[in-house]
Amino acid sequence: MAEARLKHFGWGRVGETLTPEEEAFAAGRYGELFGIAAFEQHHPPPLEHVVLRAPRVAPPPSLATLCSSERSDRAQHTYGKSFLDYVHGLAGDYANAPDVVAYPRNADDIATLLDWADSVGGAVIPFGGGSSVVGGVEPRVGGKYKAAITIDLRNLNRVVEVDRTSRAARIEAGTYGPALEAQLKPHGLTLRHFPQSFEYSTLGGWIATRSGGHFASLYTHIDDFVENLTVVTPSGRIETRRLPGSGAGPSPDRMFIGSEGILGIITEAWMRLQDRPRFRAGGAVRFGDLFTAARALRAISQAGLYPANCRLLDPLEARNTGAGDGSFAVMVLAFESADHEVGPWQKRALELCADFGGRPEAAAGADATQEGAAGVWRNAFIRMPFAREKMVARGIIGDTFETAITWERFESFHDAVKAATMRAIREVTDRPGQVTCRFTHVYPDGPAPYFTFSALGSHGALAEQWRAIKEAASSALIAAGGTITHHHAVGRDHRPWYDRQRPPLFAAALREAKRALDPNGLLNPGVLIDP
Repeated sequence: MAEARLKHFGWGRVGETLTPEEEAFAAGRYGELFGIAAFEQHHPPPLEHVVLRAPRVAPPPSLATLCSSERSDRAQHTYGKSFLDYVHGLAGDYANAPDVVAYPRNADDIATLLDWADSVGGAVIPFGGGSSVVGGVEPRVGGKYKAAITIDLRNLNRVVEVDRTSRAARIEAGTYGPALEAQLKPHGLTLRHFPQSFEYSTLGGWIATRSGGHFASLYTHIDDFVENLTVVTPSGRIETRRLPGSGAGPSPDRMFIGSEGILGIITEAWMRLQDRPRFRAGGAVRFGDLFTAARALRAISQAGLYPANCRLLDPLEARNTGAGDGSFAVMVLAFESADHEVGPWQKRALELCADFGGRPEAAAGADATQEGAAGVWRNAFIRMPFAREKMVARGIIGDTFETAITWERFESFHDAVKAATMRAIREVTDRPGQVTCRFTHVYPDGPAPYFTFSALGSHGALAEQWRAIKEAASSALIAAGGTITHHHAVGRDHRPWYDRQRPPLFAAALREAKRALDPNGLLNPGVLIDP
């Protein structure tokens, strides 16, 4: 519990933050957008000033060594990393802090903790790295629940077994991304799943939320890598059969992938791996506008080239990250392989780009993904989450939402969602804002657009203003046929639109699965379905 701590407010670990230059760049961009020279800044309370209610339950002596009700543990586990989480943290509102944070060492500990939680009428919140941006880990529970108990899996952090022949490994669910890759590296293997939260998130969290990783095509979601699962539920333990594939009925793995902690706690998984890549090529390509670039990217995705990276930034998104000046869209392309040179794939992709007027930034090569616009974007992408805690303190409403849509509907979809979001910004803040778009993943049948909206809010009203903008954007994308989330999960924040997206009979089936596995509704109440 005393190891390098994640912040109770903000991204990353204690002491990690934007550099002064990065903060000045971000603040300067917003200053230009809103036409102001200085922002009114509020500051979050330091940890020692955070006020928490007294714990409503205490663990029995047999569990005491696994549990903590210390201020730091409870505050750190109150929120994830959503904009709303930051607004509440900025105001010093920790009313929903868990009463107890438990750190089990194995699956038996988890089973015992679930039994204890059931006996005291407590809700249980599974916790990986706490990087949820949709309210997925906040103990926002009430009603029949007499306490909130968060179960943090950080001690389940090993690669237990490696099968080099089948290229797979058995990995505990609390293993953070960097530790996972470090343990695989001596075997020459990699999971090659790098979400933006990679450094601060865990394998179990990726599986439970159907995380989207670095690969922008072919291997996009964690689903593609799961070979089997072990899950502890309030009704008992489940271990699925480890197989490369099976046609034996609905997949039990698929029931837990994306279940967001409501059916059971994932303790370990056999994961399909890859050899570490040795050959790389890539770079950036400029286009006159987003839609033309999207048509080029559709051609690439339907050609079967499967680039590892094929991000697309509209002109304003490129400018905001420093990858452009606002006059052109940027496509970031990258190919890699452990087996063969990838130059021919890159060459063909650039030929397809040229058919749509795309101009490579420079001669593409193995280092091009680290240089030029591609390198600038990559660095901004990794550092971007650190900006939110600095900007919300200035009253800036900066958030994102991601979705997916088929190619034939993309252009009208983009315009409708962007217009609805812009209208909402104007209505709730009485001033213009900005909405930009990029692609995070692409498929032969459609892209995954990722929108970023920026508005200047008012301290004291940030939550209400954000909620009005979020509701307008979410309702617009559902009405236009998109999904409420492509890889951020549902959590509590997306529930109203998830309820509209899923078929009613599927909701009924999910409730029955919940009833069988978690009959008293202990696990993550309010997420996906009501207990």
